Amino acid sequence: MTVINPLFRKRFQNSLRSRLIATFSLLLVVVLGSFLIFTNLLVIKPLKQKTINETLLSTAKIADRLDDYIAVQNQLSQRILSNRAIFSFGALSKQPAQGVAALNQNRVLSNIMFQAAGPSLNIRDIIIYDLQGREVASYIGYVEPPSLELLLRDPETVRSLQDSSYMIHAGHNQPVSFIRSIIDINGTVYGYLSIQLDDNDLIKLADIGNFGSTYVKDGRGGLVIQSRNADYGKHAASLRDVSEAQGIYKDAEDNYIAYHASEHTGWTVYAVIPGKSVLGSVNSVTNIAVILIVSLTLFSYLYIHFMSKNLVLPIRKLRSQILNLSYSNLSLRADSRLYNNEFHLFNEAFRELLERLQTSIEREKLALHEEVMARNSALQAQIAPHFIHNVLYLISIAAQENKMAVVTQMCKHLSESLRYIVSSPYQHVTLRDEIEHTKHYLSLIKHKYEEDLEWDIDMDPAGETILLPRLVIQPFVENCIEHAFDRTDPPWRISIKIKLYSGLWAIEISDNGAGFAEESMRSIMQKIGEGGSAAQPTKIGSMGIANTVGRLELMYRNRLFFNMFNNAETGGATIQIIASLTKDFY
Repeated sequence: MTVINPLFRKRFQNSLRSRLIATFSLLLVVVLGSFLIFTNLLVIKPLKQKTINETLLSTAKIADRLDDYIAVQNQLSQRILSNRAIFSFGALSKQPAQGVAALNQNRVLSNIMFQAAGPSLNIRDIIIYDLQGREVASYIGYVEPPSLELLLRDPETVRSLQDSSYMIHAGHNQPVSFIRSIIDINGTVYGYLSIQLDDNDLIKLADIGNFGSTYVKDGRGGLVIQSRNADYGKHAASLRDVSEAQGIYKDAEDNYIAYHASEHTGWTVYAVIPGKSVLGSVNSVTNIAVILIVSLTLFSYLYIHFMSKNLVLPIRKLRSQILNLSYSNLSLRADSRLYNNEFHLFNEAFRELLERLQTSIEREKLALHEEVMARNSALQAQIAPHFIHNVLYLISIAAQENKMAVVTQMCKHLSESLRYIVSSPYQHVTLRDEIEHTKHYLSLIKHKYEEDLEWDIDMDPAGETILLPRLVIQPFVENCIEHAFDRTDPPWRISIKIKLYSGLWAIEISDNGAGFAEESMRSIMQKIGEGGSAAQPTKIGSMGIANTVGRLELMYRNRLFFNMFNNAETGGATIQIIASLTKDFY
């Protein structure tokens, strides 16, 4: 009996473990089989199709964005051609550069283009050509525009343009141009209008989606643009001509090439993507599924083995305790381990992380604001000492001439100006305060020039509350007095006009002086385009203008437009400052 009982217990234990292993193995086979079917039918195949569809959709989006961009240029050209003044000269022609007719023609055409384009541009230039394809006028005119003479030699091109349709031309080493004829309602052609598109805007449109290499080809098979990471020489042979509007195919190097042809522009967008990238998510899912199945199988068998082996261990311990239980030993050891809610702890940790992140963000915002205010204060400090130096010099001259009443009046104006400069330098001021400060300055200067200096200020009352940095208008006025009148006979006139338009405010400061030299204007605009002058030594002239515009840009950023030009009819020069009325500064 003592021998049979151990054998019986061993056979019972082996039978129990065998049953557990068989049951779990069968369950594991069912679960893994279901997982494989689910992964293949409901994950891998749909994911593969979805990836291909998203690739096609990305090319379609690029083509649609290009169509929208061309549509915007078409609207711009229609706004220009809708102005009847463009037909007032008859057939457009290149006039002698110094002739009155040429100046009048350039002024009218430039005004037409400015009214249509406005202060904000997303183009490279607007050029008007005569019937022979020679340049008549340009909107910006920074570089020598390409000629259309070679293009107009093609009768088919001329016929297409004269039918009131437009064409997109992408010449070799030339910007992409939107071209249409200048034609009236009677069908008379006066010349041609060309809008040179911005290559950077086109490249940004081609980079939408941030995948693979993107190429755009025109109807003649020529390359229009390509994305920044593209290599046309590498993929040119794979970009074959297509007859369908949209599709996808593979080349010899196992690249997927998706294409979409636009019916509006005739351009075809190609997206070349390595096969591994297209099916990367599918391959990742497949690899993960294989790894998961193998790992789950090994883990399951190990788990079944140890679970079946240790299943009877608590029963054995309980049996041992029961056997050892006696009257003198009735105590049981309780499990004193603490069970914590890990999800609750994780939630607390995440909440603490968010609080720390929020604190860091607030510190970063505060540091950025202080940096901007410090830069603004530094730029303002460059102007104030120069202004004070000039005024003190004028007061000293009046004192030497024993003009005590004049000195008293000038000291009063200087006191008001100094109080304006030093009080709360970190705060913005209203346009009314800035005008009052400019009046104090002009009153001081008038004691020097007397009747030779005339000035008037025309300000819309609604613009008095507009916020500005300190010392914006006065430096431009000082620049007129110091530089504009040194080669002009008196009387010298300064005019300040402040107007409000729909959502914009504009300041114009004009004089009747000698005007700006062309080279000087280009240098000033270049300094402004390079982004401020905080690190440069201060001087009146181009750096004073760049300084003032730099402080305005710190406040208004991309909502500011600055322009300077010579007055062709009245003489002198004009400074234009146009900005948005929105108040979300910094």
